[in-house]
Amino acid sequence: MGTAIVVIVLVLIVSAAIRSIIKARKNGQHPACGGDCNHCGGGCH
Repeated sequence: MGTAIVVIVLVLIVSAAIRSIIKARKNGQHPACGGDCNHCGGGCH
């Protein structure tokens, strides 16, 4: 039972992280550097 709870918590954390990355991309931000991709100098690519 404890293993199932740990797996559920990990799935929730991973899905929240993915949701955050998708939301940042839709807003025009790059999740790795947090900068604005429209004005990026390309230093992180």
